[in-house]
Amino acid sequence: MTSNEAPRVPLPVSIAPRPSPVPRPPVRHGSVYRGLPLIVRLVIWGSFAIAVGIVFGTTAPTALRRVGAVAALQPGMLAWYAVRAFGFLAYIVLAASVLYGLLLSTKILDAIAHRPVSFALHKDLSIVGLILASLHAVILIADQSFDFSPRAILVPFASPYAPFSVGFGQIAFYASAVILVSFYVRRHIGQRAWRMLHYITFLSFAGASYHGIASGSDASSPWAFWIYVTPVTAIIFLMTYRVVVGASNRGHRTAPTEVPPLPVRLAPVGADPGADRRGPLDRPATGGFLRRG
Repeated sequence: MTSNEAPRVPLPVSIAPRPSPVPRPPVRHGSVYRGLPLIVRLVIWGSFAIAVGIVFGTTAPTALRRVGAVAALQPGMLAWYAVRAFGFLAYIVLAASVLYGLLLSTKILDAIAHRPVSFALHKDLSIVGLILASLHAVILIADQSFDFSPRAILVPFASPYAPFSVGFGQIAFYASAVILVSFYVRRHIGQRAWRMLHYITFLSFAGASYHGIASGSDASSPWAFWIYVTPVTAIIFLMTYRVVVGASNRGHRTAPTEVPPLPVRLAPVGADPGADRRGPLDRPATGGFLRRG
């Protein structure tokens, strides 16, 4: 290279930008809605209709005859029968609402039903249970067995009959009303507060169970025994399942993950160990960048 020639300037090296990573779809934990086949749904609803028909066909004639006999001989006893009937219906619907809520929280229903539909059904069960419990309490005024006043019905532990166990039933009723109201103020109180408030449901169910067993006149009957034992056993099982699964999930999230060691690349003998860490401007000029004298 002569003195009249301009020095050679290295051209800048263009580095192509790295492509942006493709966003991954969010990972959904738990069951995913798949639905039931049509034939399975037809079999389930058909079996349910047959079971309901058998129950009504075998019990309705006897029940109607007894109601007619009571209405003819002792009309005042009709209110007592109605109180018992609405009490059992309210307890069954309350138990179904609690069981449905546990099935929702454990995500067992997500594989066969949409979560918004299940949530709406859970709320509807709470409404029906509260209505039946209200009828169970209001009809007590017409019952001639005991002198129930509006104060005795509304104020806990003021009942003329079994005040302690009836008071637990009254507290369970008010707790169920609070839970029902929480469905409509969920956006205002927040999801966390709503979940914490929802734990009162278990106390309400426990109070209703004690109220029915301790103060119910049919608690010693075999059929009443199974009405109480079946939902209590199912709820205890689902609560245990929920606690075990929740503890297992928390353990997986908090477990430390091992980072694999980086591969070690050995440099050949005689090579510069700092060559890989230098940038393009730190490397010595070679070839055409050396000025010849």
